[in-house]
Amino acid sequence: MKLPHNALHFLFYFVREQWVKFSLFIFISVIWATSDAVFPYFLKRMINALQTYPDAVFAAVKNPLILLIVAWTVTEILNRIQGILQIATFPRFRASIRASAFDYVQAHSHEYFASHFAGNIAKKLSDLPTSCQTLMEIISFQFATAFTGSVMVLIMMWVVSPLFAGILFIWLCLHLGLTSIFLRFGNHLWATHADAVSTLSGKIVDTFSNMLNVRLFARCQYESEYLKKYQREEMHRSKKAMWAMEITRMGLGLSGLFLIFGMLFGLLYEFSKHAITLGDFTQIAMQAFWILGWIWFASYQMTVFAREMGTINSALSVIRKKHDLIDAPHAHKLTVSKGEICFDHVGFKYAKNTAVFHDLNITLPAGKTVGLVGFSGSGKSTFVNLILRFYDVQSGRILIDGQDIAHVTQTSLRSQIAMIPQDPALFHRSLMENIRYGNLEATDAEVIAASRDAHCHEFIETLEDGYQSLVGERGIKLSGGQRQRIAIARAILKNAPILILDEATSSLDSVTEKLIQDSLHRLMQNRTTLVIAHRLSTLSNMDNILVFHKGQIVESGTQADLLEKNGHFAKLWQLQTHGFLPDEETSNH
Repeated sequence: MKLPHNALHFLFYFVREQWVKFSLFIFISVIWATSDAVFPYFLKRMINALQTYPDAVFAAVKNPLILLIVAWTVTEILNRIQGILQIATFPRFRASIRASAFDYVQAHSHEYFASHFAGNIAKKLSDLPTSCQTLMEIISFQFATAFTGSVMVLIMMWVVSPLFAGILFIWLCLHLGLTSIFLRFGNHLWATHADAVSTLSGKIVDTFSNMLNVRLFARCQYESEYLKKYQREEMHRSKKAMWAMEITRMGLGLSGLFLIFGMLFGLLYEFSKHAITLGDFTQIAMQAFWILGWIWFASYQMTVFAREMGTINSALSVIRKKHDLIDAPHAHKLTVSKGEICFDHVGFKYAKNTAVFHDLNITLPAGKTVGLVGFSGSGKSTFVNLILRFYDVQSGRILIDGQDIAHVTQTSLRSQIAMIPQDPALFHRSLMENIRYGNLEATDAEVIAASRDAHCHEFIETLEDGYQSLVGERGIKLSGGQRQRIAIARAILKNAPILILDEATSSLDSVTEKLIQDSLHRLMQNRTTLVIAHRLSTLSNMDNILVFHKGQIVESGTQADLLEKNGHFAKLWQLQTHGFLPDEETSNH
């Protein structure tokens, strides 16, 4: 999906979906403004008629009065139609923007989400549809009304007195020039303010997401002080934008005073010379006051327009950022018949970092269990992330059953791989929804069967709402072991031909671990399984073990073979403490 990056282009991209309704909005605003503009003309005719026929009041004003009543009634009916149209239009308008932006942001790479605050992104996606609606309301109702009213008033004044029409035209040009200057300057100020608001929101969400750490280290006061720096920045940018707005309003207010008093003195002068009638005086004076009100309100809305435009420009940063990982043109679905994984001359490095892998060649046979071991930073997680295509390789290729994963769709690739992370995160949804995430088509009975295999059915039954219990943000209401069992049940339900385990039983007690290991062994049958091991004792049943060191696979073989070689794996075995492998820094002491 390709979305426009410019704020106005983005706005009208979604307006086109309901262009008939938005056209009706503007049409009704034009009718309302026309009716409002001609009201002083009807009043003029009534005053002139009363002066001419003071003894026949009702007969004198009958025709303009009927026209006035008809115009007012039609306008009121159209306004109610416009209100009903808003109900039918704006909710869909917002939903379309929100869904499109959400789908685009979802397609960003793993690296993008690792580098940006989730709260910051969410704030921008939340602001975008609301600000777009506000802009369309201003354009459809305020700007369309002010423009139409100005044109109508200029024409009607020209018919009565070209002098006053000329004065009004010059004032309108100066007024619009001043407003456009503010709009150009104000857009930038409000965009920077919106960025500051999004950053502040991201920091707040980050603090709340880590509330356990805040309490464990007694850092409530520190977090309050930490937040003040971002509060000050938001206040500073807000004040700059608001000062610019206030100075603009001062200028617009002064120009309005010059218009009104200039018009009044001119009208009095012309009336004293009998160049205009009392009705003309009334029409021009009323229209001058009314046009000033319209233009003043439109100018005030222009400041709101600038603020919302700044918010949209800030929010569009999540769309202006191009996708780092995209499906190749004509990418096909991955079909896994065996599950063989081959790294063919793979070279990879993270941005601005030294290479992790250089000309890596390894084939993982289909249906075999392969252990991945090594110190922290040796390349194990990167190896797995490349298989999942969280990053693209810089050279070489990765093949699954002979198919280059760069040429298959990302969705089909990841649908063929089940992963159980060491620290699984859950959605703040029911347990039933979290487990069914592995297979959205699964029945309740299938979900419960997977839960039994993962040995989480027992604790779920003890909860007050059972499978409908909410687990809290990221699963905070559950223990680490319970979250891990849910993740295992989810993987069992997914039933993918390739399985990745990142020490999937590390958070379990020994009794539950033994039960889960039995379930995992059944799950690993006839699947290509990769096991990232932090406890080397869990590798005894592996068909093969790959030993990583500084981006190289320095050894491979069974546990017995590697211990017999007395090489790097044997060194890791000797260094492990209480069954766990230390990180590399610890091993150097």
